[in-house]
Amino acid sequence: MNRYFLHLAYNGKAYHGWQIQPGAVSVQEVLEKCISLKLKQTVSVTGCGRTDTGVNARNFYAHFECEPIDDLQNFVYQLNVFLPDDIVVFDCWQVYHHFHARFDATSRTYHYYITRSKNPFHSHDSFYVYGNLDVEMMNEAAAILFEYTDFTSFSKLHTQVKTNNCKIMEARWYCEGDLLVFEIKADRFLRNMVRAIVGTMLEVGKGKMDLDGFRAVIEHKDRCSAGTSVPAHALFLENVSYPTELFKGVD
Repeated sequence: MNRYFLHLAYNGKAYHGWQIQPGAVSVQEVLEKCISLKLKQTVSVTGCGRTDTGVNARNFYAHFECEPIDDLQNFVYQLNVFLPDDIVVFDCWQVYHHFHARFDATSRTYHYYITRSKNPFHSHDSFYVYGNLDVEMMNEAAAILFEYTDFTSFSKLHTQVKTNNCKIMEARWYCEGDLLVFEIKADRFLRNMVRAIVGTMLEVGKGKMDLDGFRAVIEHKDRCSAGTSVPAHALFLENVSYPTELFKGVD
């Protein structure tokens, strides 16, 4: 059996997140069915992490094991024929058996997109926020995130994780055309974490919460003290980083 890595992207609108779950269609389920059908063998796919219902991924990685694939370029082509239009595979390459899509990832970067004016051409991939926002204050709130590692206040309740600690490496707001973008990079993320952080920062931007209040939300370690989660459709997993040797494949 060989181990292969996949580089893919998907629009999460039609899916209940990445991970397989009873009674709901997931990206993992669709991908596994298509790969198994193409290879004529049962294949289990492990992703680089989980994305929540409706969240998108511009760059996502996964690994699977199967009997040797002779022509990987043709495999990618044929797989894209089988896959629905909202999932695309960019590349596939063989790796050593110890490489793991989830555990070898060193960081993940998310972007959240906000539009300041109603725009029918952005309604499917950004969140419309009416009124003035103090972006400078929102960036000061973003800087506060670096002071902490426990983000229980921004985590979905009753999740099965051993720790709510995350190391945030980047967090900032910036303008991209007519969109306001929140970029955050960390070694790992909790369920609903980015959307809860953005929702709370919008409270700061609207003047409903000051910086001391934002800091207090984190220190309370209570989801009820944070702001409302913003909609999922405007959240994108932008990038996942790995050690460079993973992309060299097998010698």
